[in-house]
This record gives sequence, C-alpha cells and structure tokens, in this order.
Amino acid sequence: MKLELPEDKKLVHSVVVPIRWGDMDAMGHVNNTLYFRYMEIARLDWFFGMGLPADPKGEGPVIVNAFCNFTRQLEFPGDVLVRTYLGTMVRTSFDTYHELLRTDDPNTVYANGGATVVWVDFPQQKSVPLSDHARAQIGCAGGPPLLGR
Repeated sequence: MKLELPEDKKLVHSVVVPIRWGDMDAMGHVNNTLYFRYMEIARLDWFFGMGLPADPKGEGPVIVNAFCNFTRQLEFPGDVLVRTYLGTMVRTSFDTYHELLRTDDPNTVYANGGATVVWVDFPQQKSVPLSDHARAQIGCAGGPPLLGR
C-alpha cells in the first residue's frame, strides 16, 4: 500500500546525507532500513537547527509512527538530498514528511515518507501541548505556521 503525501505540506528543511559504502546490502543497493535513517537524520538536523533537541529531563519529540514509499533504488556512491515538510500541527503533535532525492538527480524522488511527532514530557512519560516557543519554531520554519484541527 502506498501512502500519499498531502498537497498542503510546507517545505521547512533540507539536508544532504552521504551514502556510505556500508549502507548497501548484498543486492548492491541501499538497505531499506537506511531510508528511515536518512529521514531521521533530516528530522534531527531540523530540530537541532531550531534549538529543539530532545531533553531527557524535560520535553521533546517522539515519533509515534513512520512510513516510507520506496520508488527507486539508491546506490553508492552519491549523496541523498532529504527535504523535510511540515504538515498539520495540533495541540500535542504534528506531521512531518520527507522526500529523498539524489543530489546528482534532484528531479527524481527515490523515496518519500513521513512520521507523526508527539511532544512528550519525558520524566512524566506522557504527551504535553507544544510550548509556545516550540510551536513558533516549528510552525515558522520556512514560512508562516500551518495550523490544523
């Protein structure tokens, strides 16, 4: 089953991730699990760039689901351009989406996917509303906030 990315998403971040020789599997292409790793690298780079790293003694993001649509094989050598998009933001969570392209083939999407991020109070181990600061950083990255429901 292919999950479609929504039309009303907003580009908020891009990062280039090198494909390592060790990322390939016995079939000579990047192992499927690494596509999720590339999306994770992009998400973390975005969070750290906004000054919103996870704080084990405070609050931060937790992924509650993730998906990936594999369209074309990535192979070594090369670099992956990961574009991160913001979807709907609600009180305690927001949706993120990603497109994976090669820097030497930037018009071809090799994979896309997404994840729902829930804001969590780690000591209490429960979801909490996004702080005004977090909401402003996340919603304003790359343009005006996209607020939902």
